[in-house]
This record gives sequence, structure tokens and C-alpha cells, in this order.
Amino acid sequence: MHGIFHEHTSFVKPTVSVLEAYYKKIDSHFTEDFPGAPVKFYDFVNGAPNNAPSNTQAINGTRTKAIEFGSRVQIIFQDTSTVTTENHPIHLHGYSFYVVGYGSENFDPQIVNFNLINPPYRNTIGVSVGGWAVIRFVADNPGVWFMHCHLDIHQSWGLVAVLSVENGKGELETLPHPPTDLPHC
Repeated sequence: MHGIFHEHTSFVKPTVSVLEAYYKKIDSHFTEDFPGAPVKFYDFVNGAPNNAPSNTQAINGTRTKAIEFGSRVQIIFQDTSTVTTENHPIHLHGYSFYVVGYGSENFDPQIVNFNLINPPYRNTIGVSVGGWAVIRFVADNPGVWFMHCHLDIHQSWGLVAVLSVENGKGELETLPHPPTDLPHC
């Protein structure tokens, strides 16, 4: 299962479409090194940034997470008080997902109790103030998909991530290349 944890990486819009750069293999517009786990763990909610490591400044860049077609994906969203705690309605394009858990304070995998019986099925999840949420889905829709906070100002701060779901093997598992005469925006 792929794990993705959004921490201190502020998305920067590239000068071309990430999808176009992905399929035309245009270098230098994005990287596929979005972290699968936080670089450093600390108390994300209580007292940050005072108790945070000194290097918690956001990394700016167009970093994507490459995901193999058919993979099971789990994403943990953790609100932090590095600037201030806020609610974040996170939306994922191209997928609906199961909300398997949510709570307040710091996410703790040792004590979390996931709802795997009948979890809600959504395309947007509210990450509560000072809290966390966990979603799961199967990466069966190839393409380049934005995941972002629905509060516009948060997007301008970089609260966006991009998932690049690779093509599968069959025709129905493969995104066709853009047509050569595709108009530019």
C-alpha cells in the first residue's frame, strides 16, 4: 500500500500542464519525489512551531507522487499548528475514496481504530482543526490528478499535491496521449 503524507511541501504551478509534461516527457517542469512520509516527526498540533525541528520551512516545488496502476493507496492528512490550526476540506480529482478514519490531535498509528466495515465514500474530506483524516482508494484511473484544499487562499499557499497514476496494461487501463492538435490554453 502506498502511503502519502503531505508535510511542508508547497506546490508551485508549473509553466505547462503537468499532464502535458508527463506524457510528452518534458523535463524540468515537475519531479516525482513527493515524500511518502514526513522527513521529521514531532508534535504537529500542540505547540508547533515551538517544539518543531528547526528545519520545518516548506519546500517549494512541483513535486508529484508517482503511483503504479492498481496500487492500493492510503493517504494520511494531518493538520499542523506550524502557522495556525485550521479546517481543510481536501478534494481529490479523478477519484472517490473511502474515509477509513479521522480524529483530533496527532495521528498515532499505534492507537488508531480504522472503520473498514462500512466507511463513507467521498471525493472531499474535511480535515478538522488540529486533527487528521485517513483515506484509501485503488489507483485504477491513470492520469495526473490534483489533490487540494478547497479554501482558495490555502491553494495559493501551496496546499496542493499531484498524484501521477501510471498507465496499466490494457486499453481501458491506459490514458491516451493528448492529440497533436490539442489547443493550448
